[in-house]
Amino acid sequence: MVLISVACIFKNSRGKQFWLVAKPKEDADWELPRVAVRKAESSARASIRMAGEQLGVTAKVLEEAGRAGGAALVNNKTVPQRHLYYLLIHEGESGEPLMFNKIAWLEYAKAVRKLTQKRDRQMLKAAREELKVWTRVKKPAIDEKERKASGK
Repeated sequence: MVLISVACIFKNSRGKQFWLVAKPKEDADWELPRVAVRKAESSARASIRMAGEQLGVTAKVLEEAGRAGGAALVNNKTVPQRHLYYLLIHEGESGEPLMFNKIAWLEYAKAVRKLTQKRDRQMLKAAREELKVWTRVKKPAIDEKERKASGK
């Protein structure tokens, strides 16, 4: 079984949310960026590594957004895969994208239209829903904890 970590990365800019989509090769379809998880590496850590090394962005994992099974053909053999999707918040730029031909930051509706795989569209929707919950419930709790820790 091969674990694949998939990143649903968003950023807030000018009062709007933008989602990152990527094109690994010139002739490839647009997709959510993904990477194989290395041995002894967590799937969440793999998404963070990919963001920095391959996309040129720093990001923080907020939540798991979903899971999906699948398979790939490798050397004429079917290899089972498990895709783990994570919601990440963009924290900054760390360089140029290295492993992707193109990346784009798009508003949600445009990002969904750009994605060709149904599973990616479904998981981006799940990530957006998870972000709504996180914003409403978890972020205020974190902010309150930080406020108390700083003595304000």
